[in-house]
Amino acid sequence: MKSHPWILLCFVLLMCMSSAAQNVIVYFDDDVIVEDMRTTDSVAEETIVVDSASVDTVVADSTVVDTLAIVDSAPNDEDDYHYRWRDVREMRNWMRYTWRETRTKMNSEVRRLRDSVRVETFAIIDSMPHEIRIGWGDMMFETLIWQEKPYPTILPNDYTATYKENYHYTQHWFVEYLYNFGYWYSVGMQVDYSGVLWNNVTRDGQGKEIDRETKQSAHNIAVIPTVRFSYFHSEYVSLYSALGLGLNINTSTETDYKGRTTAFAPAVNISLLGMRVGKGRFFGSVEVGGMLSFMSSNEVYMLGSRIFTASVGCRL
Repeated sequence: MKSHPWILLCFVLLMCMSSAAQNVIVYFDDDVIVEDMRTTDSVAEETIVVDSASVDTVVADSTVVDTLAIVDSAPNDEDDYHYRWRDVREMRNWMRYTWRETRTKMNSEVRRLRDSVRVETFAIIDSMPHEIRIGWGDMMFETLIWQEKPYPTILPNDYTATYKENYHYTQHWFVEYLYNFGYWYSVGMQVDYSGVLWNNVTRDGQGKEIDRETKQSAHNIAVIPTVRFSYFHSEYVSLYSALGLGLNINTSTETDYKGRTTAFAPAVNISLLGMRVGKGRFFGSVEVGGMLSFMSSNEVYMLGSRIFTASVGCRL
């Protein structure tokens, strides 16, 4: 049985219409068939959804990157501690350098002023090498030794004894001359006088006064060559020590155990610490030391006397 050609054409047309009704397009190119446009549209929509998710993911990723960059750029607690400690070290080093520099400048200025004061002081000493002092010293030894003794009042009336009463102390008075051979040592002579005055009173056993002899006295005159050493000089103050060795002449209205009214003994004067205050020609000074004079245990004239002295003087 043979089919007619127009029947085949009608069959193809019917098939095409049926495909159009179902939105089906048939491609005969390379035998590829694309089905159902709705499926294609849904796939496209899914692709769009996927693309939007990808966009959100990209945005999220960029936000994370920015956040990490901010976190990385901001120092944490440990970094902040290191930064602060570094600032502290830099400040400490700066303060050390500043203090070292300031101290160096101050020391230089002090040395300069000290040198200038020394030059000026030494110039004064060189221009006025002669020095004269007049001073006063205490009599501690004599005050302790020469004391009034109590007299009895219950003995018989025919008992008599002589007592030393009404002591007076002249204190030490001295004159000194020194020649300054340099700014640190001087050589000279010192003459010192001290005396004790009293009354000899005769009393009976009841303490009644029978007789009185006034104007009783003992005197010490010491002639002492002296060497002085100055170890500190400033514009107004000088410190020094001195040593003197000479002769003491003791005279008294009474005789000693050898029957003498005049005795000689060596004398030593020690100035442990002396301070002189003054600038230019006039000055004042104080000293702490002592004066000794004795020959034996029975011939002690001064022992620990003139511990403190004060004087005024001038340079010539």
